[in-house]
Amino acid sequence: MVSVAFINPLSDEGRQIVREMGNLDLFREDNAKLIDLVIHTRLQDISEEFIPHNYVDLAVKRLEWYIRKKNDPNFNYNKYSFLFNYDITRFDVISFYLLCQAVGVKFGPNSRESRAMVESQGKLMQSRLSEFSRIDREDLIKKILDSLLSDEKVKWTFFEDILSSRKLKLEDLVMDHGDIILNREDFIESFSSKIEHRDPDKIYNMMIGDKVKELIMNRMIMQKTEDYIYKVQQKSKREIEPNPLLLELAEKVSTVLSESFPSYGHKVGGNGEIKAAPLNPNAFPPCVKLVLEGMKSGGRNDAIILFFTPFVSYARLYPDIFRKNVTVKVSDVDPNLSVVQNEILPLIYGAAEQCTPPLFDDQPQEKININAKLGFGMHAVVELKHEGESIWYTPMSCEKVKLHLPSLCKPDKTCKRIGNPLSYYIRKLWESDETNGNPEGNED
Repeated sequence: MVSVAFINPLSDEGRQIVREMGNLDLFREDNAKLIDLVIHTRLQDISEEFIPHNYVDLAVKRLEWYIRKKNDPNFNYNKYSFLFNYDITRFDVISFYLLCQAVGVKFGPNSRESRAMVESQGKLMQSRLSEFSRIDREDLIKKILDSLLSDEKVKWTFFEDILSSRKLKLEDLVMDHGDIILNREDFIESFSSKIEHRDPDKIYNMMIGDKVKELIMNRMIMQKTEDYIYKVQQKSKREIEPNPLLLELAEKVSTVLSESFPSYGHKVGGNGEIKAAPLNPNAFPPCVKLVLEGMKSGGRNDAIILFFTPFVSYARLYPDIFRKNVTVKVSDVDPNLSVVQNEILPLIYGAAEQCTPPLFDDQPQEKININAKLGFGMHAVVELKHEGESIWYTPMSCEKVKLHLPSLCKPDKTCKRIGNPLSYYIRKLWESDETNGNPEGNED
């Protein structure tokens, strides 16, 4: 029988496993049983580099699975098959707690490392459940939900933290007078009289069923994971010095995340990748140069907020967005927001100042809208704790520029070959790189 700790390491079973933990320093040592379980996992690639030898290795692989699955279009599932072998539950639970503690001690709950840890736990639970039969999956979800929910009748306010963090939305839930409806019996009692000429059971399965139950379970555990990281951070503030193993693991976590995203200081890589680097104004398309020269009152808001802000932020931090087609947050590529604060926002504010009249003179609230377009919600200051409250807008296409900001569209010969101002910028970087004879750019 599968332990609920395999899905929810924060369960009573999971906590019992942790209580039986030995000395943290022993978790660096090779563990023959773990190695044997991994090697004998069905479909597992047994190349040496893919085999975790100890708890620390397993913790790193646990996060690495999520990062590579999210970002690598050629992701190989067989390198991580062992993560779906429930015989590793004891090892997996301890590696989960090691990760949370390392992230909490070193980075805290408002970091990209914390977000990656929380999101990876959500995705791993989801992927593991998909491997089970429908009956086993239903049984696991029921057991876990029963332990997570305080009562059969749950008010929507019970999910206040999850809703405020946007891990769950009210529209995901079915409610009756403020009560969350999950069970078939409650649904029939509340809504059968309002359903005409339809089978209530089918409506229940369509609106709730296993899907909503699993979603709620998943988001609750994600929130509890984040809460645990916060508790670790608060406890670490009272301690003189963290365990060196946790600091070592924290560095490994940071390395895994950093290797997955563009690095600063280069333009064109050997595989054709355009990496993040200081902006090159000479490569800007005509429309961007017009914004920098100053916009008249008629189009200044949309030009600065909807057009210029996404262009500048992606051109500086993640120019390969369209080629990679992988969604990231600003902090994934600018962990401390130093580039945002010192380069991107000053450039946007400078363009706003060039408007006629200056944009913020009569509409200072537009600074909040700029922050929202960068993914930090409707707040006056860009802070990591608000990231994810809105989305990081991608740059407008040329067609949208022509439609919404026609005064900006003054095409040159390069414009005829592209469909987005960001693509123009990348092409110009390529041309500049080739002209300067960059050896990296000539490898293709």
